[in-house]
Amino acid sequence: MDNFEKVEKIREKTGVTYQEAKEALEASDYDMLDAVVYLEQKGRIEKPNVGNYSPDSKVPANVAEFEKAQQSYEDSCKKQSFGDVMEKIFEWIKKVVKKGCDTTFSVDRNGENVFKVPVIVFVIALVFVFPVTIICLIVGMFMDCRYSFLGFESTTVDINDMCNKASDACTNLKNDINGKE
Repeated sequence: MDNFEKVEKIREKTGVTYQEAKEALEASDYDMLDAVVYLEQKGRIEKPNVGNYSPDSKVPANVAEFEKAQQSYEDSCKKQSFGDVMEKIFEWIKKVVKKGCDTTFSVDRNGENVFKVPVIVFVIALVFVFPVTIICLIVGMFMDCRYSFLGFESTTVDINDMCNKASDACTNLKNDINGKE
């Protein structure tokens, strides 16, 4: 750190002028701690009041906040029992299943709804009969079916937009193969 940066740092931390910070650093052979002590001795900055602490005195907010954060961290590090972990896992599964039941997978053809199923049923079909499900989805796209998910909250990636783009790509491919414009 060069001398100008030291002057700037002393000025920032203590609120003195550039001239006073420069004088303090020169008097202390450019040692920053000694420069702060020099400014305290000259009465340019207020000395910290550390000698009058008692257990009854009010704790500064930043110390109280630190202790609160430290306690929170220690609480989070405590070992959890197996029952607590299982309870959290079951709560997560419960939320996923509820969201899967509340959200529906919809298949539309020519503007009319062909069928709707809860997403959980769609996911189970994907898991247990993956090849058949994928083949049905692809064949459906070439038969002008459009897929969408209903009842879910907005997400970063719009799933319905992606489904529409895939359907449009299939329609364009089908038209190119048939020679339609």
